[in-house]
Amino acid sequence: MEAIAQIGPSIRIKGNISAQEPLTIAGAVIGTIDVSGYHLVLTEAAQVDADVIAHTVVIGGSLNGRLCAEGAVVVQATATIAGEMIAPAVSIGDGAQLQGKFEITGTRRPTLSA
Repeated sequence: MEAIAQIGPSIRIKGNISAQEPLTIAGAVIGTIDVSGYHLVLTEAAQVDADVIAHTVVIGGSLNGRLCAEGAVVVQATATIAGEMIAPAVSIGDGAQLQGKFEITGTRRPTLSA
């Protein structure tokens, strides 16, 4: 069974996060998040202001920044997203709030460079 790293709701991080395992965030993160090749979950309580790279992303909370997914992005009804999203597949729940640029076309190699 694969371990899942967790950032709890009372944790606030300012900086860069890099992981070689799935990650669940319920707290606040400002900076960058790189979990290339792995699953990232932002719970309903998550407050993320970061550039993000992951394989698959499930968003239930707030994300402000640039998101590059190698696989799919699932935007839940409780999500609020502002920024740029690049992914080959995206599903959006009714009620989600989205603002920004969204590129949903085929497979691409993600980067954090502007």
